[in-house]
Amino acid sequence: MSQSPDPRSDEAMDAEIRAEARAEASIPASRGSAADAVEADQAPATAGTARSLWRDANFMRMWGGQAFSQFGAQITELAIPVLAVLILNATEFEVGVLTASGFAAFLLVGLPAGAWIDRMRKRHVMIVADAVRAIALAALPLLWWAGVLHMWHLYVVALIMGIATVFFDVSYQSIVPSLVRPTQIAEANGKFESTAQVANIAGPAVGGWLVAVVTAPFAIVVTVFTYIASFIVLSFTRDNEVVTPKHERAPIMHEIGEGIRWVFGNRYLRRIVGCTGLSNFASNISFTLLPIFLLRELGFSPASLGLVFALGSVGGLLGAMATPHIVRWVGEARAIPVSAIAFSIAGLFLPVAALVPTIALPLLTVQMFIGSFMVLLYNITQVTFRQRVTPPRLLGRMNASIRFVVWGVTPIAALLAGGLGAWLGVTTTMWIGAVLGLASALFVVTGPFWTLRELPTADDR
Repeated sequence: MSQSPDPRSDEAMDAEIRAEARAEASIPASRGSAADAVEADQAPATAGTARSLWRDANFMRMWGGQAFSQFGAQITELAIPVLAVLILNATEFEVGVLTASGFAAFLLVGLPAGAWIDRMRKRHVMIVADAVRAIALAALPLLWWAGVLHMWHLYVVALIMGIATVFFDVSYQSIVPSLVRPTQIAEANGKFESTAQVANIAGPAVGGWLVAVVTAPFAIVVTVFTYIASFIVLSFTRDNEVVTPKHERAPIMHEIGEGIRWVFGNRYLRRIVGCTGLSNFASNISFTLLPIFLLRELGFSPASLGLVFALGSVGGLLGAMATPHIVRWVGEARAIPVSAIAFSIAGLFLPVAALVPTIALPLLTVQMFIGSFMVLLYNITQVTFRQRVTPPRLLGRMNASIRFVVWGVTPIAALLAGGLGAWLGVTTTMWIGAVLGLASALFVVTGPFWTLRELPTADDR
């Protein structure tokens, strides 16, 4: 799966990619050989005759299936904490353990998962992960219906789903180049991110309504069916991925090390990892206790909680749409520190809501809106850069290595949040997370990003 050098000049490639980005609300990021990653359901064609992804039935099936999955996941992210807090009366520490259980997989299997996935068909990995998530999640409403549901059940299900999600997400971020042409990677990423933000808008609102009307356990059932829908769609999706033959594979530890060296040997990637990792650590200190903060401290109803998330997520959708225009205005490289500064400052508004509870609802809505907008600008830019600059054979290990760091800090932050919440109180803990988040932007503010307009197209150490 090695990627052949592109015979076209960087200037010609830049012009072509910018045209794709402007047309499809993504960013100018995808470069590569037209012989690589040809659409799975059509014969190879030149870049000039490549049809839009809107007319690519194979991609549209994949996109539609992930829309179902994203929508259901948003419902579950709301329903499970509500189930823990309002039905099982979870303490601050128990909520911290629950969050940690969901993200512990990134520490447990995050690094080897990338090497394993690079040895397998990524679409097949995603299919199995969907099946595992549907079965594990279905256990919760059944246990509740039988009257035997306890917090430890939530911990186990969260851990299983977390492991399945690690394999699914690493495959998901690595499969795009085998579904579409190199010049369409940015377009595909923009579509996937836009769908995720639509799900962020509709999912919490519908989830809050479902929790209020039919209770959290039955709201979880909806997500089970969305994973089943994703499973079915992926089964009918095709890709052109070629797995590396066994005789060409190195020992697993060597392959893991190769992925780590690739990420941290690139001066841009290692600063992006530092910024994202510290930001995730800080934000998860705050967001772990967010259900308790909103439901108990501020007295929000589950429906109001869903409304805050939904209205705030409109910013994410607009951020995905605005990214190409912002990138054209400030430059691809500078968009990273600009967005990092903005979303780290926006995090301060979360604990401020406790000081002015009478306007907490609109204040938190604004905070979520700004934060989501800037996070999407940051994520679309840096994820597409990662896909562009990394050789295809290293995509799984690159994504796994980065996620090991940026999501591996989450269980640590969740446990810390639970302990600090019980010791210092919920609001004080959220202030600690918000202030710590300000430091995350330093990784990209002080790096080489300000001096460039466009990010490099090859390894620039």
